[in-house]
Amino acid sequence: MLVVVSVILVLLLSLIPLAYAQPIGIQTVRASPIGSIILFVISLIVSTIIIYVVTKLFGEKEGIGRAFLTAIIGTIVYSISYFLFGNSWLASIIGGFVWLIALRGLYDIGWLKAFGIAVIVWIAATLVGFVLPTATGPL
Repeated sequence: MLVVVSVILVLLLSLIPLAYAQPIGIQTVRASPIGSIILFVISLIVSTIIIYVVTKLFGEKEGIGRAFLTAIIGTIVYSISYFLFGNSWLASIIGGFVWLIALRGLYDIGWLKAFGIAVIVWIAATLVGFVLPTATGPL
């Protein structure tokens, strides 16, 4: 039930930027609610895979379901943080710290291991973010 409510909340929060979407490139896909949902699902799948692989590299035994829950919680945390504090460094720092607390609790690990996982996930997500939009060529 919590996962369903979380997905609905994230979907609603992801529709907020639609008023600011520009009709060029990938922004055209985001200009429609269906496009926003498709991009949300794709990013959630990619985040889940990255979290799953990184936690396996760190020796965690949890499965893909835990990685999915971690990705959902991360999305909710960052959405709320950016909604409350705007698109700023403060929002990133607060969102990152809260997600670090969630990661630590979900995987029952220490602060240092949670921080290491978070840093590797961030690096991997950044690299995928550079490659994924251009994988099919310009939109």
